Amino acid sequence: MAPSTPLLTVRGSEGLYMVNGPPHFTESTVFPRESGKNCKAYTFSKDGTLFAWGNGEKINVISVTNKGLLHSFDLPKAVCLEFSPKNTVLATWQPYTTSKDDTAGIPNLQLYDVKTGTCLKSFIQKKMQNWCPSWSEDETLCARNVNNEVHFFENNNFNTIANKLHLKKINDFVLSPGPQPYKVAVYVPGSKGAPSFVRLYQYPNFDEPHAALANKSFFKADKVTMLWNKKATAVLVIASTDVDKTGASYYGEQTLHYIATNGESAVVQLPKNGPIYDVVWNSSSTEFCAVYGFMPAKATVFNLKCDPVFDFGTGPRNAAYYSPHGHILVLAGFGNLRGQMEVWDVKKYKLISKPVASDSTYFAWCPDGEHILTATCAPRLRVNNGYKIWHYTGSVLHKYDVPSNAELWQVSWQPFLDGIFPEKAITYQVVPSDVPSEEPKVATAYRPPALRNKPVTNSKLHEEEPPQNMKPQPGNDKPLSKTALKNQRKHEAKKAAKQEARIDKSPDMAPVPTPQSTPRNTISQSTSGDPETDKKIKNLKKKLKAIEQLKEQAAAGKQLEKNQLEKIQKEKALLQELEDLELGI
Repeated sequence: MAPSTPLLTVRGSEGLYMVNGPPHFTESTVFPRESGKNCKAYTFSKDGTLFAWGNGEKINVISVTNKGLLHSFDLPKAVCLEFSPKNTVLATWQPYTTSKDDTAGIPNLQLYDVKTGTCLKSFIQKKMQNWCPSWSEDETLCARNVNNEVHFFENNNFNTIANKLHLKKINDFVLSPGPQPYKVAVYVPGSKGAPSFVRLYQYPNFDEPHAALANKSFFKADKVTMLWNKKATAVLVIASTDVDKTGASYYGEQTLHYIATNGESAVVQLPKNGPIYDVVWNSSSTEFCAVYGFMPAKATVFNLKCDPVFDFGTGPRNAAYYSPHGHILVLAGFGNLRGQMEVWDVKKYKLISKPVASDSTYFAWCPDGEHILTATCAPRLRVNNGYKIWHYTGSVLHKYDVPSNAELWQVSWQPFLDGIFPEKAITYQVVPSDVPSEEPKVATAYRPPALRNKPVTNSKLHEEEPPQNMKPQPGNDKPLSKTALKNQRKHEAKKAAKQEARIDKSPDMAPVPTPQSTPRNTISQSTSGDPETDKKIKNLKKKLKAIEQLKEQAAAGKQLEKNQLEKIQKEKALLQELEDLELGI
């Protein structure tokens, strides 16, 4: 039996409701619309079978499969919700407050048993950042960061701390995905001249002198982002500083590091200077894509040796998204960019489509690996709110624009477990759609008044590099790099020069056509047999070519010097002189 299409959940000033996924796009009866503006948060379970939301009074939990209400919790101020991986626990968080006498804070992180509805444990969690405990996929392990320590609980028994990882000033940690053995990556920021570092451990081996599986230290890191691959064999670390002391960028400085559980580590060498906008692992765990460099940004796929596999060249982009099956990659420019997307077939490194999703603030792949969701949400943008469902070939299958007096706050797909949707063969044929296509508005470049009545020249502020294979194979028809093209032109020019020299040395060997059948332009390219005359002809042609370039510059609006104008005036006389020499007069 084929899996059902993922639902789409929409939250905004019009309320909270669900929409059936492609191809229907009708409002779903699974969840009756909750009107009003009081919904602060919602979440699906990892397998998409449970749904929880807050309506400003209670947190409700329903079963998506049988549409029944399971539990209702009295938590009017809860703003964050999360299910554990196997739907055993619902975690809720509300802003931290102290009691009236200010002696002790009130626990604001609650863990509820989804089956019974009872509260398993309450914790004080002051910060909203990293508020949710981290579970292993089988829920054998759960971890929290508490005062320079990572506390581990086993089998959802939150009354006993089963293990502790203590390092001075632990700032962040990430638990590995996948089955046992479990691994954890921890980050400790540097202080007093000491470098920051990220270490990998295998649970529960923390205390031995050489317990760490791998260690990578680095300077220039105010914060880090740690990304495990799906197979839990390596971590990518984006180290960032808030301020770039060189003044080159207001994004601060970023570096990318690779750390493997076998102890290997490296700095990923990025061929272009500038910020690192995005780094993503492919679900295969064998490669990752980085988007980096001053605009127009570069995008490159690297292997586990941190060697470039494919370079997508440069373009207006700041994000990358692999499809759930890892066979399609979308490079996009959202936020302060125009929403241009490039959809690539990763196996063939072939461009599938180039759709434009203007003003988008959100992007998500559908779990089926075929459809894409883009949305414009408040408060990031309060105008033109709405969402679109695309097929990856570039056609818009469904579009919803929020009325001008309303706002869209959040929209997302119902999740499904890996393997539910099979990988389908990639198509390059645009999927038909009933939604009329919109041509994106192209902003015209500013032209100063002095140039407005003159011809437009095709000059660009930045020359964009074409995509290219970083390791071209013999007989490969992929575009050549700039250096390769330059060398190819030099080689061709040398070859042509040798041929000309050969003809000059032995004019009697060159075939001489009969005068009757010789066109005018062939005469101008032939040699006269007199080296002095040939030299004069060559010089005249050089002067005429220079005059032609000056005329093109003048047509483009460039102000010419007096001596350049005088050169142009001599064109007629030079042409006559060339004709006389070629005719042997």
